[in-house]
Amino acid sequence: MQRGSKKETPLVRAVDHALQLLSCYTEKEEMGVTELSKKLGLHKNNVFRILATLEFRGYIEQNRKTEGYRLGPKIFELGLIFKYQMGLIKHAKPIMEEIVRRHNETVYLGVLRDIYAIYIDNVETNHTVRVVSRVGSQIPAYASAIGKVQLAHLPTDELERLLRDRKLRPYTERTIIDKNLLLEELRKVAEEGYAMDNEEFEDNVKCVAAPIRDYTRWVVAGLSISAPAFRMTDELTPELIETVKWGALQISKSLGYVP
Repeated sequence: MQRGSKKETPLVRAVDHALQLLSCYTEKEEMGVTELSKKLGLHKNNVFRILATLEFRGYIEQNRKTEGYRLGPKIFELGLIFKYQMGLIKHAKPIMEEIVRRHNETVYLGVLRDIYAIYIDNVETNHTVRVVSRVGSQIPAYASAIGKVQLAHLPTDELERLLRDRKLRPYTERTIIDKNLLLEELRKVAEEGYAMDNEEFEDNVKCVAAPIRDYTRWVVAGLSISAPAFRMTDELTPELIETVKWGALQISKSLGYVP
């Protein structure tokens, strides 16, 4: 859409109303249907349906004594996730910048959510030809180095649950879509301490990644180096692997991990 256009971004009205309702709680801890109806300019029936849906999902809870509504535990959970990710970025950023100084290739920080790898930060190369930024996007973990390096360290039952009844879609000719081959690949990743995306999500793009652990030794994120395939040559790849493993270890130590 061009700038200056009078057309507004299309909104899902029900979602917009739900978010407006949640925003009301920056002013007051607890409110009833009537008060929320006045604040939002919505009919009580509409407000009640929104509250019922949010309560079902844990974002709102009702005080049974006053019958008023307040924020639920799911909001607190999301806040902790956000706070944790911001702390993770703070610890990772200097190491990511150091890796870019060494190799001048883009470095990514990503977390695993369900079967997807979500990219939460990066430091870019200054090369003219570079990989399009993935920050804020999510891609299937099985088709990315940063995803595979986290899938590889999941408990067996959790990994089986994620893959059960799920068809693995091919993104390139190199995407691993056979579940047995994928499990074999993940076992290798866990043993060797790194994963590789050999043009499995995008043609002509390669990545290497290593796991980031916290003080409990649990893998909480992944660190990757991404580059056009013509620059990530067979000769250079071993050096990049060692660097990304070093970087992930430094970040892990800053999170309290003891090797």
